[in-house]
Amino acid sequence: MFQAFLLKYGEIFLKGKNRYIFEDALVHQVRLAMDKVDGEFEVHKNLGRVYVEAKSDFDYDEALSALKKVFGVLTICPVKIYENDDFEFLKKEVVEYMDETYPDRDGLTFKVFCKRARKNYPLNSMEMNMAFGEAIIMNLDGFKVDVHKPEVELHVEIRERIYVYSILIPGPGGMPVGTAGKAMVLLSGGLDSPVAAYRIAKRGVEIEAVYFHAPPYTSERAKQKVVDLASIVSKFTGPVKLHIINFTDIQMSIYEKCPPDELTVIMRRYMMRIAQTIAEEDGCLGLVTGESIGQVASQTMYSLACTDDVCNMPVYRPLIAMDKVEIIDIAEEIGTYETSILPFEDCCTIFVAKHPVTKPKVSVIAHHEERLGEEINEMVKKALEEREIVIAR
Repeated sequence: MFQAFLLKYGEIFLKGKNRYIFEDALVHQVRLAMDKVDGEFEVHKNLGRVYVEAKSDFDYDEALSALKKVFGVLTICPVKIYENDDFEFLKKEVVEYMDETYPDRDGLTFKVFCKRARKNYPLNSMEMNMAFGEAIIMNLDGFKVDVHKPEVELHVEIRERIYVYSILIPGPGGMPVGTAGKAMVLLSGGLDSPVAAYRIAKRGVEIEAVYFHAPPYTSERAKQKVVDLASIVSKFTGPVKLHIINFTDIQMSIYEKCPPDELTVIMRRYMMRIAQTIAEEDGCLGLVTGESIGQVASQTMYSLACTDDVCNMPVYRPLIAMDKVEIIDIAEEIGTYETSILPFEDCCTIFVAKHPVTKPKVSVIAHHEERLGEEINEMVKKALEEREIVIAR
């Protein structure tokens, strides 16, 4: 029935003279999404709208699923397009559209919203509203008019062509990926960091990721779990460049030479150092973590201050004020939850202290790191040189 989708956007309207940059980025992301759908599509923009027109047969559900993952899309409207703008013809087609779209309509209320972008059209918007409404009531039993709180809003837009739609499907919102720079996500196999990656990408940030692997204490299945999570996130962000760091030697050195209650904080500091080095190499503008204040001992404000102390670039924490239930809800929504709860531990959870420090002091932590000597720097250098890179898609 539908041969096209009309895509509406939100915040992009606020971008003033730079709006075209964000519109073009949105069109680009939509094209990338539709390239994965069987069929041929034409994507173009026109007067505050983005249109996806099918040029061949296609799977409606597959196309809709792809569009729901494009950040920047506020609303998805399956639409019928007409070249013939004769009003009597349009009345007939609108009645047929409503009949096909709402076969079960006993008592269903509706309202007509006409928009005349082409001002030379012979009828104005109000006249068309009344005429289309009258045609529907006269020809289709069951419909009732409600101009205040209608269950169905029928939109007819008079542009170069005629667009008719009434189904409004929520998109993910946000901003097109790539319009806000690039950041490096510290990705683990837990619930939080994939959600953080999703949320920062929703604000238009292109992402890369780094994962810290500690064989034999963490298994290949644990690594594959993180690759799988990056692949799920990539459905929203595009391909994710994942840097896999062998953290075993660094972790064991910290474990052997530093106080047990400070292990997690010191390990996190070295992870941040390594992540920042890779981020600087790849042109990232900040680091992203899945931390939330007070969720665990390493995420108190004192601990976060200690880890941030080693960074020269901003650290973004999209989940900082969210509780676990909110994070789980998003994980379920985006499809990472079932993978995140698989029982393959990462290096942080295996070496966590029984009673970790909750109020570490930067000066004390830095002093204890001196025990690691120059050897730790060589280990970091080696880990960076020997890292594995996977493109998750």
